Order: sequence, then structure tokens, then C-alpha cells
Amino acid sequence: MSIVIRAYRESDAHEAAAIWNEVVEAGQAFPQEELLTDASGDAFFKSQSRTAVAVDTDTDCLVGLYILHPNNVGRCGHICNASYAVLASERGRHIGEALVLDCRAEARKLGFRILQFNAVVRTNLPALRLYEKLGFVQLGVIPGGFRAKDGHYEDIIPHYCTL
Repeated sequence: MSIVIRAYRESDAHEAAAIWNEVVEAGQAFPQEELLTDASGDAFFKSQSRTAVAVDTDTDCLVGLYILHPNNVGRCGHICNASYAVLASERGRHIGEALVLDCRAEARKLGFRILQFNAVVRTNLPALRLYEKLGFVQLGVIPGGFRAKDGHYEDIIPHYCTL
């Protein structure tokens, strides 16, 4: 399997929304609770500073994506935030790592200086290992900062890296 990361296209809306919704439905990582339709997904993905997709070149199917956008405005507008989603069936193949590396490079091109993750759930061990491997700095722990799908609360661990 070969993976190529490229900019989101309107024709990706259906597959991209399905990947995003898989993570939302699992209720263990993203803060969103509403599922995307093809139309709302297209609008959402187009509203970001950048949305990129990971494509399996053997099948021409989307296997992951990221969104990148400012984390704040004005004097903190140089800090960006991103979210990553990889199809559950494709995890463990370093797609997430490729997405994060592309995201960092694109964030630099867009003029951001810091990439910050506000809410990495403590139980998301693959993400925590990846961010440590890639040199992100943990900022502490926010106890009970994430409400899981089943209603219990998990700690979140904000991270950042300089670009």
C-alpha cells in the first residue's frame, strides 16, 4: 500500500465525511457529537485553513484526513490546531504519522508558528505515542476534560510543537 497526501477536493466529501463520522461515532477522541452529511462535510472541510486527505494509491480510496485551522485570533493567531482521522481498518500503518508530518509542513507554509492540540484524550495511546515520537510537548493534564460517548469523563493532555 502506498499513501499519498493531497489537498481535499469537493469530490472527496462522501469518503471524508465517512472517515470523520467514524471517529465521532466512536466517541473516544473528537469533541464533536454531530455527524456530517456529504453537504455539511464539504462545507466544514472547505472552511478550514487546510484539509488534506490520505489516499491509498492502490485502491484510490481515502484512508485518512486532517483539518488545520487557527487555534485562536489576533495576538494568538499564529497558533494553529489540527484534528486527524484514520479509518479504523487502516490504523497501525503509519498513516497518522504521515498526516501529522504533512500538516506541520503545511502549517509552516501558511505562516503558523505553533501547532497546539487542545484535547488529546489520555486513553488515546496511539496518538500520545505518536506525538511523543514527533517531539510534541505535553502541557499538563485537564482532569475530566473530555466526555466520552458513554458519559464518563476522561482526562485530556494538551500538546504543542513549534513549527
